[in-house]
Amino acid sequence: MSHTISTVAFIGLGVMGYPIAGHLARQGLNVRVYNRTAAKAQAWSQEHGGSHHPTPREAAESANLVLVCVGNDDDVREVTTGPEGALAGMAAGSLLVDHTTASAELAESLDVACRERDIGFVDAPVSGGQQGAENGALTIMCGGSDPDFARVKPLLSHYGKAVTLMGAAGSGQLTKMVNQICIAGLVQGLAEGLHFAEQAGLDQKRVIEVISKGAAGSWQMENRHQTMIGDEYEHGFAVNWMRKDLGICLDQARQLQARLPVTALVDQFYADVQAMEGGRWDTSSLLRRLRAFGKA
Repeated sequence: MSHTISTVAFIGLGVMGYPIAGHLARQGLNVRVYNRTAAKAQAWSQEHGGSHHPTPREAAESANLVLVCVGNDDDVREVTTGPEGALAGMAAGSLLVDHTTASAELAESLDVACRERDIGFVDAPVSGGQQGAENGALTIMCGGSDPDFARVKPLLSHYGKAVTLMGAAGSGQLTKMVNQICIAGLVQGLAEGLHFAEQAGLDQKRVIEVISKGAAGSWQMENRHQTMIGDEYEHGFAVNWMRKDLGICLDQARQLQARLPVTALVDQFYADVQAMEGGRWDTSSLLRRLRAFGKA
């Protein structure tokens, strides 16, 4: 089995995949891309070089490493194990990495499917959003075997500031669930704090300047308070995607008999935002919900 990775296939060129694939191209790798909307793949190839292909299978042919970054479990299945999926074109000894935020069950089933073909597998969901992808500063949580992780870590480090093996296949997805659970509560807490300050007639920016220096400080507070105060919600991860992720978290929690009362409540708050036609707003739009409900 060759451990040299020189040719990479990248499946899924959305707001995350497009810049991630670009980082790999800039490392001098031969990058072959597939995207459901072919024009996006053509545009990527014009910008970064490499080649674009009509199916995941054709993109994966001759690739030592195939990376996937699509929407949900069904999308992953389609581009990996479907009739024209990547596995149909991958050779023994190659490696599949899934950056999609998906279920742990899917990661475990992909690991089995890959091992049956002598293909390595790592589930590797990411955190850091579009900005982190563009700046090469993502946090990448991985599940898989030690040898497979060792093979792929140097490449993931081209766009990941922290690349960590969390355990066997599925462990990366479980860790990403913890990440989303924590974010949900933090954003709701920040939204409530800003709403309270506004109702109390306080200068919200000065409030944040003071409390961000203490125990209340967080990434969300540092990076989202100004746009939240300005009622601007086009700056990050969309509510529709967060609800997809929280659905995965809540399904997994039921299987584990873990109690997530705050997460379940915030998920319903995001359903309210969707009902306000805010599915494409970023997750900090929980404040807009409070403002709207406060006026009702």
